[in-house]
Amino acid sequence: MNNTNDAKTDNILVEVKNLKKYFKPSRKKFLHAVDDVSFTVREGETLGLVGESGCGKSTIGNVVMRLVDPTGGTVIYRGADVFSATGEAKAELNRKMQIIFQDPFSSLNPHKTIRSILSEPYLVQKIGDTKADREKMVLSLCERVGIAKDLLPFYPHELDGGMRQVVGIARALSLSADFIVCDEPVSSLDVSVQAKIINMLMELQRNLGLSYLFISHDLSVVRHISDRVAVMYLGQIVETASSEVMFNETMHPYSIALLSAVPRVSINTRVKRIVLKGDVPSPINPPSYCRFAPRCWMAEERCFEETPKLMEVSAGHEVACFNADKAIEMSKDAAKKTISANQDSA
Repeated sequence: MNNTNDAKTDNILVEVKNLKKYFKPSRKKFLHAVDDVSFTVREGETLGLVGESGCGKSTIGNVVMRLVDPTGGTVIYRGADVFSATGEAKAELNRKMQIIFQDPFSSLNPHKTIRSILSEPYLVQKIGDTKADREKMVLSLCERVGIAKDLLPFYPHELDGGMRQVVGIARALSLSADFIVCDEPVSSLDVSVQAKIINMLMELQRNLGLSYLFISHDLSVVRHISDRVAVMYLGQIVETASSEVMFNETMHPYSIALLSAVPRVSINTRVKRIVLKGDVPSPINPPSYCRFAPRCWMAEERCFEETPKLMEVSAGHEVACFNADKAIEMSKDAAKKTISANQDSA
């Protein structure tokens, strides 16, 4: 868990309220990609957003960054409505809210050198009076993230994947952003390179007081970098908690199933893998009841009649499940039995 960030505060930097994004695949149908999602990101913290592919994680990131228009809801940055901003207010948001994309190759202009890519934000925002001024800014930026000066004349295809992503990170930092959406930033990289990028992001956060919305399906990475974690399922958040609580006292059956697949170093902390059965309901026609109920091993009659709302079960821990208490007890019992079996076989 990212517990070394001294810059972290309780001040809310970004607040997402009742966010919705529906796509229209046909004239009469809507795909509910994001359906009434709310969360906050505090100054200097990392909120990890996890879930299966297709659950709406990246769509949230794109909507928050205004890359796609929302169907409903609001995003508030430092008290200002992001979606209604115009003029200088919008330009300021463009400087302060940035994104690091999943694919560093397709997110960089293949026809421009690294120098040109890193200079462009200063040109667009009219920062720096001369080319020499902007060159100094680029060199300072490169020094901060570890890009050698010799690489500036290169094109993106001449760099390896890890260095291309470092360029993407540098570009996100060029205008002194304080909120960055990290959309699967290491998923396309080798494990050894992943570690370097994650450690760089954490160091930059400590030094600059950055806040991250870190989107990923890799729970091991999320556990390493996140202060808090939100779990998504079929367009909705089903559980939020601190990283420590989420990985030790998770309560939603879906979260428990996800965490059961995370590799453990110690044999005494390994739990039995929970394999979910059945298919994810269609986001074009999602159930009017609990969306996880068709795959949940604990579902009861009530689960097929109404949708549970996020309820606070302890300070900072919210769960959308009618059987949350029962789920955590079952999880603890399974863990005890596994540990006992491991000790007996040792």
